[in-house]
Amino acid sequence: MNPHPYAFLALFAAVAVAFPIILLSVAQLWVKAFQPQKPSAIKNDSYECGVPSTGTPWIQFKAHYYLYAIFFLIFDVEVLFLLPFSVAMTGLPTGALVAMLVFMLLLAEGLVWAWHRGHLEWK
Repeated sequence: MNPHPYAFLALFAAVAVAFPIILLSVAQLWVKAFQPQKPSAIKNDSYECGVPSTGTPWIQFKAHYYLYAIFFLIFDVEVLFLLPFSVAMTGLPTGALVAMLVFMLLLAEGLVWAWHRGHLEWK
């Protein structure tokens, strides 16, 4: 009797779903059983580095820093894709060259878009 060819995948998917659910359930039961339920103003107060908090914890953070980081990562990953391609370029078929040109054109389009929108200007 031969097992179904997808039986292993079904078993793997079932274990992948069941394992985190079981762990989360055990953790929830552990918290309910052993955590003392005594909330107070002192316990709910934010505490950092031994200094009591003053003022509001909500501050306005400029999202431009995230944009610069994302642009850096995009062009850093571009270099990681271009380096192996440039090393093995002579042995690759023409389709690889076309795929890399499409990749470069998409990145260039993204750079022109970001430049046109003013995202690359330091404010």
